[in-house]
Formats: sequence, structure tokens, C-alpha cells
Amino acid sequence: MNRELRVAVIGAGHLGRIHAKLISQVDGARLVAVCDPVQAACQAVADTHGVVAHSDYRDVIEDIDAAIIAAPTDYHAEIASTLIKAGKHLMVEKPLAAESDDARRLALMASTRNVVLQVGHVERFNPAFTSLEDFGVDVKYVEATRASRFPGRCLDVGVVMDLMIHDLDLVLSLTQSAVRSISASGISVVSDHEDIAEARIEFECGMVANLKASRVSPLPARDMTLFSPAGFAQIDFGKPSLATVRASETLTTRQFELNEQTENPLGYADALFSEHLHCEVNELQPRNAILDELHDFVISIESGSSPVVDGSAGARAVKVASSILDAIDERAWYSYAGADERGPLAIPRRRLDQPTRREDTATPGRRAA
Repeated sequence: MNRELRVAVIGAGHLGRIHAKLISQVDGARLVAVCDPVQAACQAVADTHGVVAHSDYRDVIEDIDAAIIAAPTDYHAEIASTLIKAGKHLMVEKPLAAESDDARRLALMASTRNVVLQVGHVERFNPAFTSLEDFGVDVKYVEATRASRFPGRCLDVGVVMDLMIHDLDLVLSLTQSAVRSISASGISVVSDHEDIAEARIEFECGMVANLKASRVSPLPARDMTLFSPAGFAQIDFGKPSLATVRASETLTTRQFELNEQTENPLGYADALFSEHLHCEVNELQPRNAILDELHDFVISIESGSSPVVDGSAGARAVKVASSILDAIDERAWYSYAGADERGPLAIPRRRLDQPTRREDTATPGRRAA
């Protein structure tokens, strides 16, 4: 492609503003429009970047080559479907769609029409994850925690589609194996969806992943631990950093016998780590992962190659996330649970030993009559 890509940003919220700012820093791309039905927000972003504002994204179809969809999740399927049919390349913020069937349909549509469809799973570009190398090969166990303070946005979906799906996509990128089983639970705290969730996913290849997510946490967390034949790796996505422990050949091949190495296991820690467990901590240079993601999007369009996170990967993440949500909905919190004692909106049972209001207000040391 010899001319600059004409790009529209659809959605003038938090992520839309970020994309509008960054896309003009990508060689070969030019922001030409911002679209959002909220006129004031749309006009503010458009004025900042000197482009036109439209309340209806369909008004710019003839004037663009590509679009970045940063609208609420419930609108992804409709907007993306319309633009793919018009032959426009898309970068869609995660999740690709709210429903698994819609996500799969979008991936198929983009493939058959030879349109680039990238999904905004931005942690794929985090240097802590891209530095895994052989620690990310043949992974057997993954544990991840992702937590934030209450964001006040993205409340059209729960924490599974909002936060956990980041780690879910990373886990799925480590194996093409099918999912064998999923167990999960989640609780709503302040929204109409689950705000805290955990899931255990087992794959046919033997890999197991335990994922935890919260958007009502007093402290933020973005970390992941992996075990593979190369050893142990711990990722801090926020710093970013990668800490690794590489096992010796003796340990890896199960030839290590502790009783042959020492008569005092309590004092063997220093020797173990100096001789058999090599530790390394890499403090990595932070990068703007969203900017890297947008570079990948434009390069994929120009070269005709597949982006790092294509439509099929995005659809796979939505499919597994939907299965996690199904498991959360079916979760019974008590034996013989009633309809209001299941799922994320379950109502706690009153304990039999809880005091009545009258007992609670009685004079201390004296039981109410």
C-alpha cells in the first residue's frame, strides 16, 4: 500500500482517546475521524487531533481504510460485522465480542474476505511475556492474578471479560490443545456482574491454569507464574520484570537424590540454589504495549501477514471465557441451594447463630427477654 492508511477510531471513551493519540505515531497510518454517539466526548477527541467527528460510524465507511473499535463490548459484533462486510481492516479492543458465536462469526468473516482482524489483547506485547523464550515452551502449570481498584468503567461486562481475559489469552497462546475441563466461581460486589472470579482450566495436553481476577481490590496486581521443563518463571507485567529459576539437568531428569547430597536437608538451601537452581531477575525496559500493538496492526495490513493476536485467537479467548461464565452461573454456594443461592448474585444465608435485632441491641451482659 503506497499511501497512508486512513483510520477512524470508534468510541471516544478512555481507550478510544488513547488509540486516537497513538495511531498518528505509527508510520503509514493517519487518523481521519472519531465516531461516538456521545457528541461532546466525540467532538472533544476530534478537536484535539484536528479530525472530523461523527455520531454514526457508518458515515465514515467510504472515507477510511481501517478502524479501531473501542466502543462498549455489546456493540463490537454489530460494528465489526458492518465494517468487515465493507472490506475495512479492524483492530477491535478485547474482548472481540460479548458472545462466543458472534466472535467466531467475525473471525470467519474476516478470514474469508481477506481483511485483517486484530484483537486488543495488549499483554501479548508486554516485554515480560515476550521475553519468556524457552520458559514458555511445553508449559505444564500457570497461575495468574490480575486485580485493580474499582474502575467505574467497562461495567457492561464482568471481571472475566474485563480483566481475566488478558491472562486467559496469554494461557491460550501457550498451547493449541483443547480444553478438557473448567471449574470456576465468582461473586458480584458492586455491579450486576461478577467483580471477583477464579477459574481452573485443564487442557488435553496436561497443562493446568489457575486464574484469579478482581476489580474491587485495594491493591493492583498483574502477575503470572509458569512451570515448564526449562524451570520456573514469574512475570510482573506492571514493572515489567521476569524472574526465572532454571533447574539443573540432574533435577530435570529426576536423577537428584537428596539423601545422597546431604545429611542435613535443613542446611542445604544455599547449596541447592548455587548448584542446581540458577536464579535470574531481569528488570525490563517498559514499552508502550498499545503503541506496539498498533504498529503490528498497520504492518499486518501493509504486508498481508497475520497480526500477533488475530480474529481466531480472539474468538478462542471469548469461547473459553464464556465457558468460565457458565461455570460461575452454575456455582452453588450451599448444599441444596435455591435459585437465589447460585451464581455471582447469590444471596448469603443467614446463620442460625446470628443474633436477632433485639438480641443485638440488648444491654451488654444481659439477655433480652
